[in-house]
Amino acid sequence: MELVVLKFGGTSVADVPQIKKIALKIKGEVDQGNKVIVVVSAMSGVTNNLIDLVNQTSKNFSLSEHDVVLSTGEQITSALLSIALEELSLKARSWMGWQVPIVSDNTHGKAVIKDIKTSNIMGSIKKGYIAIVSGFQGISEDNRITTLGRGGSDTTAVALAAAFSADRCDIYTDVDGVYTTDPRIVKKAKKLDFITYEEMLELASQGAKVLQTRSVALAMKYNVNLRVLSSFANVPGTLIAEERGNMEKSEISGIAHSLNEAKITLSDIPDQPGQAANIFGALADFSINVDMIVQSSSINHGSTDMTFTIPETDLLMAEKVIKKIKGNIGFKKFTSETNVVKISIVGNAMRSQSGIAKTMFQTLAKNHINIQVISTSEIKISVLISSEYYELAMRSLHLAFNLDK
Repeated sequence: MELVVLKFGGTSVADVPQIKKIALKIKGEVDQGNKVIVVVSAMSGVTNNLIDLVNQTSKNFSLSEHDVVLSTGEQITSALLSIALEELSLKARSWMGWQVPIVSDNTHGKAVIKDIKTSNIMGSIKKGYIAIVSGFQGISEDNRITTLGRGGSDTTAVALAAAFSADRCDIYTDVDGVYTTDPRIVKKAKKLDFITYEEMLELASQGAKVLQTRSVALAMKYNVNLRVLSSFANVPGTLIAEERGNMEKSEISGIAHSLNEAKITLSDIPDQPGQAANIFGALADFSINVDMIVQSSSINHGSTDMTFTIPETDLLMAEKVIKKIKGNIGFKKFTSETNVVKISIVGNAMRSQSGIAKTMFQTLAKNHINIQVISTSEIKISVLISSEYYELAMRSLHLAFNLDK
């Protein structure tokens, strides 16, 4: 007998017929003798509709009430799935985040889980009930409903798996696993049977949409056996776990891309200590994440140019913040560009294999693709290129690194 956590995303519970199919899949786990905790997202499209309702009501709403509205989507799904399971003569009960409780901080819209109390659900499971938990939501220490941000149901599932020491956590979605790259762009992309936590974390953070970044980080921290599976096909998925087997494999694992990128350049910044701290500190105060950074000598003596990337959705706010501190920084010119894409290659092979960067840069050069910015980590190389070339770049790199095979 195992304790398993199953998570079903929006497309997996898109309508009542699909919810009934999911109920049958859960029944299969119960028939094997397993204890089951299920985490559900809102039905496909519901969260966007709820956001629209808030925006129609007011453009100056409080984030706490916004969270209350958005959390209702998952509540509907959890209750409907419980009803569907009861129809199959199974004992099931829906749980809201505050009923578990899943305790979070007070950051509405992107709350961080601080603690999960296990006694309530465990008591219910011991009585033979399947626990159906509304993903994406928590309860703050001042007793307000919070939400965990887009994709937060993945985080809920992994956090519950960690808290309950589950034997595995299965993430059911509309794809049948993690691929070497986006199969909608590269037709020869291959599904991976296995990928390490670190590799998946890099892919997710660089734009891969299969899993939410926070959920992978949690799985790695608590060593949760994580699988990505299809809700629509009974085929093996992808296991995400610690490194195993050949520690010095010679290939990269995947290629990710991010379209939500904006490039900012500040020209003629006086070259003196503290400038970077002032710029990026001001952006951090508004929760704007800075990614790729390049600083170079300016044409003018005693000054530098600084180029960096941020999410395109934060560009307007970033421009306001930077122009507000212009007097303190002393830069001469602010420019921004949004027709850029970040392409990243990821793989533990970079730790021990030479020539990977060479292959990447030569491949892009051969296809006349100019690199604007470069950033690296121990197992990742990212480049910023013009958006018109990103599909060509992905296909060329996929071929160059023999991922087609």
